[in-house]
Amino acid sequence: MASLALLVFGLALGSVPAVRAQSEEHSGRKVIRTQKPDYPVVLKSKGIGGRVRLNATVLANGTVAHVAILGGNPILAESAANAVMNWKYAPAASASNEIVTFNFNSH
Repeated sequence: MASLALLVFGLALGSVPAVRAQSEEHSGRKVIRTQKPDYPVVLKSKGIGGRVRLNATVLANGTVAHVAILGGNPILAESAANAVMNWKYAPAASASNEIVTFNFNSH
């Protein structure tokens, strides 16, 4: 009940983000720096949202080298891919592939 009250309070203040990212850690690499994707105003105002899934190829030094779109609205996916290209992961012994999911919610 307390979490519901907190959610309602957050919605009332407008502090709940319209875009949420979730990293499905396959390699266990920690995300050090993220960038929130732009939510195109036209899509948001028309209530168009949804889930976008990406596969980020991360180099050993933590730099994102490439992002492939696995699914979702093409415009939202492109925005999310551009944002993930600016992410930074913790260094590791070798390159890895990280699956990242974004939920665009127009409400």
